[in-house]
Amino acid sequence: MTVLLALVLVLAGVVVYTVRKSFPQVDGSLRLPGLTGNVEIYRDKSGIPHIYADSAADLFMAQGFVHAQDRFFEMDFRRHLTAGRLSELFGASTLGNDKALRTMGWRRVAEQEVPELAQETRDYLDAYAKGVNSWLSANPNASDRSLEYSILKLQGGGGTPEKWTPVDSVAWLKAMAWDLRSNVEDEIDRALALTRLPRERVEQLYPGYPYDRHLPIVNEGTLLQGRFDQRAEPRLRGNRALADAAGTLADVPSTMSTADRSGVGSNSWVISGEYTTSGRPLLANDPHLSAQLPSVWYQAGLHCRKITEACPYDVTGFTFSGVPGVIIGHTDKIAWGFTNLGPDVADLFLEQVDGDTYLYKGSRLPLETRQEKIKVAGGKTVTITVRSTRHGPLINEVIPTAEPSGEANAVALQWTALTPGRTADAVFALNKAGDWQEFKAAASLFDVPSQNLVYADTSGKIGYQAPGRIPVRAGGDGAWPVPGWTGEYDWNPAPVPYDQLPSVEDPADGFIVTANNAVIDPERYKPLLTKDWSYGYRSERIRTLIKEAIKKGPIDAAVMSEIQQDTHNGFAGTLVPALMRVDLAGPSVQARDLLKEWDGEQGTGSAAAAYFNAVWRHVLTLTFDDDLPEPARPTGGDRWYEVVRRLLEAPQDPFWDDTTTRNLTETRDDILRQALASAHQELADRLGTDVKAWRWGDLHQLELVHDSLGTSGIAPVEALFNRGPLRVAGGKDAVNATGWNVQSGYGITAVPSMRMVVDLSDLDKSRWINLTGASGHAFHDNYWDQAEAWARGDLLPMWSRPESVRKAAVHTLKLTP
Repeated sequence: MTVLLALVLVLAGVVVYTVRKSFPQVDGSLRLPGLTGNVEIYRDKSGIPHIYADSAADLFMAQGFVHAQDRFFEMDFRRHLTAGRLSELFGASTLGNDKALRTMGWRRVAEQEVPELAQETRDYLDAYAKGVNSWLSANPNASDRSLEYSILKLQGGGGTPEKWTPVDSVAWLKAMAWDLRSNVEDEIDRALALTRLPRERVEQLYPGYPYDRHLPIVNEGTLLQGRFDQRAEPRLRGNRALADAAGTLADVPSTMSTADRSGVGSNSWVISGEYTTSGRPLLANDPHLSAQLPSVWYQAGLHCRKITEACPYDVTGFTFSGVPGVIIGHTDKIAWGFTNLGPDVADLFLEQVDGDTYLYKGSRLPLETRQEKIKVAGGKTVTITVRSTRHGPLINEVIPTAEPSGEANAVALQWTALTPGRTADAVFALNKAGDWQEFKAAASLFDVPSQNLVYADTSGKIGYQAPGRIPVRAGGDGAWPVPGWTGEYDWNPAPVPYDQLPSVEDPADGFIVTANNAVIDPERYKPLLTKDWSYGYRSERIRTLIKEAIKKGPIDAAVMSEIQQDTHNGFAGTLVPALMRVDLAGPSVQARDLLKEWDGEQGTGSAAAAYFNAVWRHVLTLTFDDDLPEPARPTGGDRWYEVVRRLLEAPQDPFWDDTTTRNLTETRDDILRQALASAHQELADRLGTDVKAWRWGDLHQLELVHDSLGTSGIAPVEALFNRGPLRVAGGKDAVNATGWNVQSGYGITAVPSMRMVVDLSDLDKSRWINLTGASGHAFHDNYWDQAEAWARGDLLPMWSRPESVRKAAVHTLKLTP
């Protein structure tokens, strides 16, 4: 107690001294060596900066300076993460993370990638780094930089940050690619489930996409003479090494997704001017990522005062601190949004390793090896040996493995992002695109992660493009781990050609919806993209709401925002009737009555939503947890909607039986009855016995947790940086996709990390919101000032015209050479 009190007093002193000292200067004038001309930075009351410069190099140098002002600790944390160097900051507690990241080799690939980028891109990355380093030079002390550094200094960590480099920026794009990869965990889960169940029962847990009920993104066209043609008519077992590999993947830190990737997805859609009040398109986007503080996004405007070939940028949108340019947003002529396309871009190859060799096509080949030295704050340097086959690094080897069992004793990961690419080039090309052809040319460079790109422009055109480096396999479908020694499942040297990837321009429907649903029906498109789509509940709900809105009259930005806020549970209409048919007695009858008139909406004040979600949680855990190893157990979401939908029609299916009960064989109604009763008991214990007083928002809450120190285990430290809770509507695979994991409770794990609606008739009528705020400095006014508005579903003005930006500005900073 005495030690804790002393720590609290020391922390209080540190906070008082540091908090305001590290806040950035946002008014007046500062000298920024290296600029060629003056730069102006206007910030509104939310702290969102708009940067004006006369040259592209000055623009990106100023962006680096501004990012560092507000978010340098986040940037430094990210580069330590992507390089496998967290232990330098936090000690031995993050050693497992570092081992996994060194094995993956994200930074090594980034180092290979930078020299291969376009010269212009390298110049902009250099300019950005100069801006960061100018800020760093002006803030040499821990207390100058941020509160986090002062806390780490007290604990013997942190050190003096190195200068920023272009590799630091590019490495973060690898982290983005990792979190938005496809089905590696699904491959492992299938294999681990196979250790408990026969293959046909495992395949029940991965049903095919319901093309008959949920339309894919692209409904026009197919491959014709080697190109995708929109106009064309459609053509009518597991081992220990795998378990260790699963452990390694679990140790790869989540940067934008949750650890179990539950709830990760996105919505985007675009509506033609045919259906809008202005006669010009509307575009909406809300990526679903893990809840972070500060938010993964940083809002900004980057503006050349005069648009020229040498300074072609006038772009406003969401950026990543640490990366120059805008990731999602609009120029003065076009707008774009992302959702995860989710192609299968990573495979697990089972390998036969013997000593320093592995088997391949009947021959023993030498393993590629390298040593990685990991510095540990307060401890000794740890050295690991990373070994790789032709397929990739052996990911099961960063934790101790058992003796070889069966044919395979190692697992290699092949992943498209472990090959140098050109995504950084794509960002700058998108940021200056002015029409559909320039947009498509920019998208062709966006190799990892593969994203669904929706498009709209001020001339009235809308479109969709699937980009990315998607492998072509010699055999297999990427759904299961495969033998690496035969060569029959190897990837072809060349991926699917860009001009064969699905694309749509001004579709007949007048709108395009992407929500991680299937891109195109495989009956008319043969290159394999993946088998593991999201199952289309969100996308079909959005389509329904758009069609209803079209019937009511012209659509405006407010209608787009209302659709983003839709909380309807897509499985309620299937599960509730089955629950109502079950014979039930006792106090849970009163709880079930809540569902009789329920409309499926999951508002914070809904008692029915609270009970339904509790029942759903118990249905899944009672039905599947006894059959599956822990990593493969259900987390919830629309794959499990499809699994249970089919099981409801098979009341005697073995999955309904609880294998832990002796001499009993449970059926569907037994499990549904138990779920109804268990959910009632759980909520009565947590929320009281008055079922009508239950509220979904009392269960479904968002804790905003600082990326690093927020989970330190030291309560006073966590209290400095964490915020919340917030009561939030929606649910997993609602359009308002506030995800939660049925295995751990109702707390929110993934969120619409930002929301944006762009009005192409007048870009100043566009709206946006971030999850937290612009600042990464705890106790700054903009640290989490957008969070409550975000939780209510509000949007802020997305100013971009110079006169509007200046009028909204409450701070103006001039940077001079």
